[in-house]
Amino acid sequence: MEHNVSAAFFLSLFLSKKSLRYSIHSECFFDKVVYTNRTYHSRLSKRKGVYMADKIKLHPVTPHQKRVFEITDRLNNDAIALLPTDSQYALACSHTNKKGIERIRQIRRLQKDHLLTLLCDSLTGISKFARLGDNQFKVIKRLIPGPYTFVLPATKEVPKLLLNPKRQTIGFRVPDYLICQKIIEELGSPVIATTARHPDFDGASGNGTDDRLELFRRFDKQVDLIIDDEQELRDEPSTIVDMSEDHPVVIRAGKGIEAFLEVCALYDLDPVEAG
Repeated sequence: MEHNVSAAFFLSLFLSKKSLRYSIHSECFFDKVVYTNRTYHSRLSKRKGVYMADKIKLHPVTPHQKRVFEITDRLNNDAIALLPTDSQYALACSHTNKKGIERIRQIRRLQKDHLLTLLCDSLTGISKFARLGDNQFKVIKRLIPGPYTFVLPATKEVPKLLLNPKRQTIGFRVPDYLICQKIIEELGSPVIATTARHPDFDGASGNGTDDRLELFRRFDKQVDLIIDDEQELRDEPSTIVDMSEDHPVVIRAGKGIEAFLEVCALYDLDPVEAG
């Protein structure tokens, strides 16, 4: 009898500890995707109509590595995020997340030919996904990391749903922002991104508001994850340059345009404005 009581006691203790571990670290299988408990409950809440994104705060200079791990785990499990960059906030997901890419297009109500951008970690990362000529290589090398989107011909490594269907091109960026760099580095692959501007609200450019919390409110029920760097929103967009041909074409003159023109002059390139 004493033996049975003792066994029952230790079994109860073991199960209580195991339950505690699972409540903190367990993974739940839901819709054939592995999610952490937090994501799992968010997904269940979404079906009940009360879904709200999880928010993770990251310091822009010293981002907490454990939180970076959490973000990359979520991105690897098909989440889409509201992500701060060196210019403006972006809607972002893993570049292999087909459903996430479609969700981003639906949120922004984008056409199939709208330019999407791959956020990469380096020129080496870009060269895996883009075909680079000598001039393109030299100009980009001098300007990254920085607030530039370079439109380049894509290699076969880029999923077709990301490409401009007529030109087979896509944008590339290497952000000069440690939060982005750490996330891409930890993922080991690019992130697909586009400016986080909500179509239901006025705002001709940028994020459509200068209030960070208002921006979060607008996307709170449409994204899975909000990454908060607790900084004021930047009002200057990135510079977009089409470098898919011999001569650069400036699609949008934004942050860093002066440095871009100086580098072009250095290599006797004469950029033109898009018509």
